[in-house]
Amino acid sequence: MRIYGADGKEMMTVSSIEREGSALVVKGKLFGTMPLTAKLPPQEARRALRLLTPRMLFFLLTLPFRRSTDS
Repeated sequence: MRIYGADGKEMMTVSSIEREGSALVVKGKLFGTMPLTAKLPPQEARRALRLLTPRMLFFLLTLPFRRSTDS
């Protein structure tokens, strides 16, 4: 999975998402070279869920089925 910045350039390549105890661990590379391991503990996941509105949840559920906007 790739994550892009506002300018359309690749910022991060996610190579795996794993579970470590009660945390979510995301592994990948920033800007194609810098290795990164980020941990999301349960309390931060709860904070992230509070940011989601019903409209955003609907968007996230339909996102995999949308067409790409790449030219």
